[in-house]
Amino acid sequence: MTPYTPPLRDHRFMLQEVLEHQVLSLPGFEEVDADLVESVLEEAGRLASDVWAPLNAPGDHQGCRRDADGRVSVPEGFAEAYRAYAEGGWNGIGVDPAHDGQGLPEVVASAVQEMLHGANMALALCPMLTAGAIEALIQHGDDALCARYLPPLVEGRWTGTMNLTEPQAGSDLSQVRTRAVPGDVAGEYRLTGQKIYITWGEHELAENILHLVLARLPDAPRGNKGISLFLVPRRLVDEQGNPGELNDVTCTGLEHKMGIHGSPTCSLSFGDHGGAIGYLVGEPGRGLNQMFTMMNAARHKVGIQGIGVAERACQQALAHAAERRQGRRGSQECAIAEHFEVRRMLLSMRARTEALRALALSCASDMDQARHAADAEQRRAAQARVDVLIPVVKAFSTDQAVDIASLGIQVHGGMGYIEETGAAQLWRDVRIAAIYEGTNGIQALDLAGRKLSRDDGAALASLIDEVDATAAALVAHDRLSALGESLAAGAQDLRAAMRVALDAGRDTAHGEDAIQALATPFLTLAGHVLCGWQMGQAALVADAALQGGSRDAFYSAKLAAADFALRHWLPLGRAQRAVIDAGMEALRPDPVAR
Repeated sequence: MTPYTPPLRDHRFMLQEVLEHQVLSLPGFEEVDADLVESVLEEAGRLASDVWAPLNAPGDHQGCRRDADGRVSVPEGFAEAYRAYAEGGWNGIGVDPAHDGQGLPEVVASAVQEMLHGANMALALCPMLTAGAIEALIQHGDDALCARYLPPLVEGRWTGTMNLTEPQAGSDLSQVRTRAVPGDVAGEYRLTGQKIYITWGEHELAENILHLVLARLPDAPRGNKGISLFLVPRRLVDEQGNPGELNDVTCTGLEHKMGIHGSPTCSLSFGDHGGAIGYLVGEPGRGLNQMFTMMNAARHKVGIQGIGVAERACQQALAHAAERRQGRRGSQECAIAEHFEVRRMLLSMRARTEALRALALSCASDMDQARHAADAEQRRAAQARVDVLIPVVKAFSTDQAVDIASLGIQVHGGMGYIEETGAAQLWRDVRIAAIYEGTNGIQALDLAGRKLSRDDGAALASLIDEVDATAAALVAHDRLSALGESLAAGAQDLRAAMRVALDAGRDTAHGEDAIQALATPFLTLAGHVLCGWQMGQAALVADAALQGGSRDAFYSAKLAAADFALRHWLPLGRAQRAVIDAGMEALRPDPVAR
């Protein structure tokens, strides 16, 4: 099994321009410089490769266990690996220093998170959700709630979860039935109900677990407007902030999953013995809006998660293809990497992974600007870009990661179907990423419907303008003109598809059906074009370095990846334009009918 090597060189390449020209000049980052970022990436790489990655396969084999009392045991070594993470201060890497975080840019935190997910996706899910809980409390918790519960979350001594789904309420959260009634003590509520699919919902890695739970107050109306958000600690916390006796929250079962076996996915019961004590977060009836703070952060990180697994699948496939000798080139036996069919798969895996990474980090850079830019209009514009990019990063990255991991199996041939190589685990693990935090179909509907209609496509149109500018710069270079022509054609397709989606949204009679019919091909087209844009920019930088005299093989490899992305991969995405233009008539027949 190939050891995991963090993609530090590619992170440095992609972060350099972003940090220098877009992020480090923002207020709040005066103490951050290139040397600090380099040190952070190096240390994170060591943690990922030396501590977390060796536990990935053993964790998959051992899985998690639940005892008769509802306590959950996780794979051997996970507790020590998590402790190394927390004690290193990694949990607060992107948190504002006002909340005792390190205050590093989100774009740097995202690069670190990718390494950890590539090393051990099952373990990395725990701090990923904690990061979302931190953001939700910062945005919506009152001073007293934040003073008591934020510091141990930021330090990593406590972890956080997100409790939305119930047996009857999956993606449709208006069906949530968990109840919250005022308790005997002012400010306390008693919660009763069931939640399922709760990632890291029970474990012993940390002193306490803070569950963020959607529930209804007694007088709440039906539907989404009747949902409130509550913080429910696993262990009740005293006046000094110390966790004490267990709250009325029980793990009633562990899901038996196809992948991420090292991550305990729990069914939780609240209030079997009188009611679990919880505390209202923010205003009553605004719980879904508040939870979306956590969900949007998590959606970007799920995209990052997919990229991390895709990177590891690339590394394993490349190593196997270089070592496995089969077939002949002329009179000589050769490694399978020399066969053009295998080269096609390897280049496809590598080019797509690098393109997805670049787009996710670009989105993280926009997050930094939305939070820190001095000018209010700049913050607003950056947030509008983030809102458009997050469904693309989440859905497109994870769809592609599933396919990249599948290609990794294919490169291994029959050995890919054998668990000992590790290729199959990567596919099993990453397959869930296209489902949780809102299925990729929901992400597509969000992009093609709500995100486009709310500003009449202005934010996406601004992004396409940047794609056109990059295409023009490529066309102006004789060596890169073919790449620019391909990118320009993709931008033209995306702009035309956006007009189709906007027109569909204005159709009062059939608009909802039309949006559902075109949403997924529209997001797929957008993902290809925006990733192509990022690789076009990378090609310009790499070409300039080579023309300036550099003999660094990295730049040659980057140009090769960009060429493949823009001339072999982008045309596949452009085919979605024809699907969009075909409309919804082919979807009208009932597929269940016989």
